[in-house]
Amino acid sequence: MKLVTFSGPPSSGKTSVILKTIDSLRKRDITPAVVKFDCLYTDDDVLYRKAGVPVKKGLSGSLCPDHYFVSNIEAVVDWGLENNFDLLVSESAGLCNRCSPYIRDIKAICVIDNLSGINTPKKIGPMLKTADIVVITKGDIVSQAEREVFASRVQAVNPKAIILNVNGLTGQGCFELSTLLTESMEDVVSLKGKKLRFSMPSALCSYCLGETRIGESYQMGNVRKIDLKKDDNKGGEH
Repeated sequence: MKLVTFSGPPSSGKTSVILKTIDSLRKRDITPAVVKFDCLYTDDDVLYRKAGVPVKKGLSGSLCPDHYFVSNIEAVVDWGLENNFDLLVSESAGLCNRCSPYIRDIKAICVIDNLSGINTPKKIGPMLKTADIVVITKGDIVSQAEREVFASRVQAVNPKAIILNVNGLTGQGCFELSTLLTESMEDVVSLKGKKLRFSMPSALCSYCLGETRIGESYQMGNVRKIDLKKDDNKGGEH
């Protein structure tokens, strides 16, 4: 079984792209399944089920969804192996720009849309910077010039990535993506010994542990303070 991870900001079109790509995979007699990780709520599992795709859903609740992902992905992969799927797609919540659910030697796809803002690629951390493939969506509602400028901003952030424009509504570009998902990928028999591509924040602050009171005396663990003595009015990037 092959494993791929999809990530990207909320509402970038991850689920639509995955569903259209699955259509292309099925035409090649590849049997896919999906695991959807989210925080508090998602009905994406209903969409996958309607499309006849086996799916598992995990809601992290009060935990970071990417931490929740890495705590559960091994068991989910075992589920995929037990059911003899050809390809397991892991779709993240995409809520954290600091974390990334990508695993070394496992193909990683970041989905980002043309409407997210010209500086958005710079704001997204390892989720974009360490992806193998960057899928850019919603290109049908911006101009050619805007598409090209946005793609160049993405490429500047991640020069090694394959950039692919995909229409999540029509499926244009999904056949090419389905080919990229399955080529040069080894089958996964276990995630034992695998590592993430990027470390997640490891230290907790008191608010992670349920503290609600405001004040320095209640702040413990991983605490960072704004440098208010620094003059931010001189312009330029810091």
